[in-house]
Formats: sequence, C-alpha cells, structure tokens
Amino acid sequence: MKRLHRPTLIAVLLAVVVVAALAFWLLRKPDDKAPPAGQAAASTGKDGAPPARPALTVSVAKAEPSELNVTLTANGNVAAWQEASIGSESNGLRLSEVRVNVGDVVKKGQVLAVFSPETINADVAQARASLAEAKATAADAAGNAARARTLSQTGALSQQQINQYQTTEQTAKARVEAAVAVLAAQQVRGRNTQVLAPDDGVVSARTATVGSVVAAGTELFKLIRQGRLEWRAEVTSAELGRVTVGTPAVVISASGAQVQGKVRSIAPTVDPQTRNALVYVDIPNVLQNTGIKAGMFANGEFQLGKSSALTVPQAAIVPRDGFNHLLLLQPDNRVSQIKIETGRRVGERVEILTQLPADAQVVVQGAGFLNDGDLVRVADAATAAAAAPATIRPASAAASAPAAK
Repeated sequence: MKRLHRPTLIAVLLAVVVVAALAFWLLRKPDDKAPPAGQAAASTGKDGAPPARPALTVSVAKAEPSELNVTLTANGNVAAWQEASIGSESNGLRLSEVRVNVGDVVKKGQVLAVFSPETINADVAQARASLAEAKATAADAAGNAARARTLSQTGALSQQQINQYQTTEQTAKARVEAAVAVLAAQQVRGRNTQVLAPDDGVVSARTATVGSVVAAGTELFKLIRQGRLEWRAEVTSAELGRVTVGTPAVVISASGAQVQGKVRSIAPTVDPQTRNALVYVDIPNVLQNTGIKAGMFANGEFQLGKSSALTVPQAAIVPRDGFNHLLLLQPDNRVSQIKIETGRRVGERVEILTQLPADAQVVVQGAGFLNDGDLVRVADAATAAAAAPATIRPASAAASAPAAK
C-alpha cells in the first residue's frame, strides 16, 4: 500500500476537524447558545456595572396603635402604717422574763414581758395593812363622835369638844379613802408587771433585756400594728391633681420585689422646700412575705388609665450616637433612617412619639446591621417567622450557602 503524500494527509485532517466542529455546533443544547443582545444588556447596569445586591434579607412590620397604660412615676419610702411604742409603766422593777423577739407575730393582749413581782407584792400588802389601820381608826372616831352627839343635850361636853370629835371622824374617813386609793395604785402596779401587746401585729424592735431594772416610760418593744405597711410616695405639686384616693399603684423595691397597692390618703400640705406632697399607698401586709420591708426605698407607678398610642416592635429600634432610630422601608426596597423619640412600653412594643408617614413599614429583623440607603430583600411572613431565632446573615452569604436537598 502506497503511503499518502504529506499535503494530502494534512488536507484530510483539516476536513475531519471542520466536520467535527460543524457537528458540535449543530448538536449543542439551546441553553448553551449565547444570550441575545438585549438580555446581555439587561444583566448590566446603566454604567455597564453589575446591579447592586441586597445587603440583608429582613423582616418588616407596620407601626400600629396600641392601648397603653397612662402612668405617673414616683419615689418614696416604705414605712409601717402605725408603729406602736410599748414601754414600762412601772418604775424601778427588774425584768424577769422576755417572751417575744423581733419578727414575732403577736395578738392583742398577749404577754410580751414580765417584771419581777416581789417588790410590788410587798407594796400591795403594806397598802392593805394601811387600809385596815385606817378603817379601825375611822370606826373609833365614828363611835366617839356618836357619843359626843348624844351627850350634847346634857351639857356634859362643851360645843368645842363635840366639834373636835366630829372633825376627827371626818379625818378618819378621809384617811380610809386615801388608803383605798393607795391600795388600788399598788394593785395597778401589780398588773403592770406584765407587758401586754396593745394590738395585733409584728414585733419590729426589742430593747428589753432580762435582768435590767427599767424606769417608767422606757421603751421595750416596737410593734407594727396589724402588720400593715404603706408606701409614702413623693409627688410634685404639678402632678398631684392626677392622683386620687383609690388610684391603683405598683410598688417596686430596690431588690426587685413588686406589689400592688391602692392610694389610701393624700397629704393636705406640700413641703415648702421640695414642693412635693406625700401620697400614702396601702400595700400588702408584712405577713405575706412580699419582699417589701419597712424602711426600704422604693419607686412605683400610679395607674391612671389607658390611652391609644402608635407603637412598633422593640426590636425595630436602633440606638445610635446616643439617639434612637427607625429604618423605614421605601418603595424601591431601600431603607431610610430617621431619629425618633420613644415613650411608654407594653410587652414587646414601644410607643413612638415622633410623627411617622402613613402606613410606615419599619425594619425589624436585621435593623441593627443596616445603614441609611441600603438595599434590602424583604422576607415573607413564613420565612421571617422561621428565621426569627436564627442569626441575621448578609444576603450574599445566604445566597452562597448550599441549598438543602
């Protein structure tokens, strides 16, 4: 077999390449064809650059009216409604027994402490003896006076002697009455050897010590009557007219304890130095262990009613540069940042005092990652709800993540 000449071989190879290229071009898929000129132009911006991509996928919410509580904030001290001072009525007696301590709950008439009765018993016995002596003297004087009156008709006694017997009789009667009074006083002292609770309540202080000799009037215990506490709120004179008797209040101590109360009374005068007036609020009994104690400083709010106000979700508020801001969604899916003033709060919504455009939509999820003018993609409600617990990611990162199979 003759070998092909070199020019002929080259021509055959070129023909094969051309046929293969033509077959590939004819058999390729329509998707592999080049895009039309109009489509290629649409994939670029006006200046030939690729279009801007959204910075984030966000969720939005409308500013809506909500019913909010109208409140008045105040500060003040917690104190006992009435704190009774219980002291000694006997002088110079020794305390032999103390039966209660601080925090004990007592009933009216309960024995709190006992004094040694020996001295009192001796004084009572002496008073009884003095009374018996006075009665005997009075009986003798009465007999002498009666005999003198009998003899007055006979002239055996002068009128002066008769008057003397009658005077002695009256003096003896007076001494009997005095002895009766002394005995009664000693018996009262005997009853005062027991210190009794003047009312139901809780012992708030105790200075009584067994063995001490106590002077009359010395304070031994303090008692919170009926266990009642009150919050003495200081309210400015300008706001005093907003509070009335019966207004409900919420009292919060520094420890975080929170209780409900009600205004019992309002002071009739205003402090000339502070221009504040005291509002007395009854709060739960100390026996309920609410965590509120007498002597605590507490703040609170008077509940004055309700009013309608424009609110947004708290997550939509972005604090920047010492101010609060909202990011409003524009029709072109860009956001505009505005500075706002906030007011009251209820649950997860916050009152907006700044005027907002009608039907304003605010960015909620992802607001803290955006700046004024950023382009965003708005997630539908189902997607936003599913992504709420997740961490916000830029849209470019989300697009590059592999799709779930």
